[in-house]
Amino acid sequence: MDQRQLLHDIIKKYKSDPASVYNSWFIGSEERLKAFRAIKRGVLQVIEDIKNEKFGNDFKGSSLEFVLSAITEQKEVFEGAAHPFYWKPKMRIPDIYENQTNKKAFGQFLENCFYASKEDQLIREIIKLDELKIKGLGPAVASILYFLHPTILPPFNTAIVNGFNYLFRDNKKLGSWQEYLKMREVILKTNTDNKDQLSNDLGAIAGLFFEIGVKNIIIEGQVISEEDKAKLLKQYNRRHKEVLSEKHEEDLHTEMQYHLLKIGKALGYDPIAASNDRGKCYGEINFSFISLTAFPHLAVDKETLNTIQLIDVIWFERNGNKAACAFEVEKSTSIYSGILRLSDLAISFADHNISLFIIIPNNREKDVVLQLSRPSIRNSNVKIKYILFSDLRENCDALCKFGESHKILEKIAKSA
Repeated sequence: MDQRQLLHDIIKKYKSDPASVYNSWFIGSEERLKAFRAIKRGVLQVIEDIKNEKFGNDFKGSSLEFVLSAITEQKEVFEGAAHPFYWKPKMRIPDIYENQTNKKAFGQFLENCFYASKEDQLIREIIKLDELKIKGLGPAVASILYFLHPTILPPFNTAIVNGFNYLFRDNKKLGSWQEYLKMREVILKTNTDNKDQLSNDLGAIAGLFFEIGVKNIIIEGQVISEEDKAKLLKQYNRRHKEVLSEKHEEDLHTEMQYHLLKIGKALGYDPIAASNDRGKCYGEINFSFISLTAFPHLAVDKETLNTIQLIDVIWFERNGNKAACAFEVEKSTSIYSGILRLSDLAISFADHNISLFIIIPNNREKDVVLQLSRPSIRNSNVKIKYILFSDLRENCDALCKFGESHKILEKIAKSA
């Protein structure tokens, strides 16, 4: 079998597996698209913190940790993306925390990449960064760059490199920018040759290499030991359990959106679900019957509007375009990205108060308290409270019956 036919068969297998990264993350996760805006906002915060000398001497608690948290929660393909950025004091790497010159160079690199619009600009910035030889700052940064320029720069981690090497019988090294750039050339050509099966977004082909790298896809002729077979069986069972778990989470997410739409309608507001959720239903109730069908006109730029329209539920004043409440329902995804979307809405309506809420599973209460307690959020003008799934579910009918305005939510809402 020639290489082209082999690759065609591998891609077909990759796309047909319901538990693959392609189906569970690339096309199967609504949160993936939502994360791009949050991560971009986070990168801008890192840049501002470095400029204003507010970026500390440790990864923990920094704005960079926010960015990597949002990335690592993008399914298993980005698992471990934060590890290269943990401050390792004995080795003093990555050397962007204590060394002020390196810190500033890193901030300038991120800013230049953020605002770059062409491939050659990005490659030039990568080469410039590589020439600085900052200890411990290798192509792990590419996982950040992917979310800034998904059609130009692929993510880069151990599993992706392993998959690339397995497929192309190569020996690319993990910690080298030069190796990354060489590998990128092959990835772009392969993606172009198979674009009808993959995507302009390099996340699709990166997911393919990931699946090969962790041996979820076995290449013809690849020898598998009995020990590896046992591991693969265990891995297969775990992945399919995760698919079922994600389905359960999505069902809970839909249920919470339904309760919020129902309560908003009962209290006299015009509620609306996220633009990609209005076709959903809960039980026998279609969201279209209890939600506005079109988003009210808002005087904001297109990018901000696109972000606001992805907020899970917003209550507007009746027959108007003034938002009274906004809600983000979080599952196992990044709480931080939900906070940023609510912040965008609040900033857009700075002339009046909007009540903002994160709706969370009971077992994530500690997570949301931690995020809302961070200085950058606690000290802002945007105040966000949270409501537990169980409290919303158990009190839904009572809120509908006895509530007169959104202030009734204070009965079940909590502050960090």
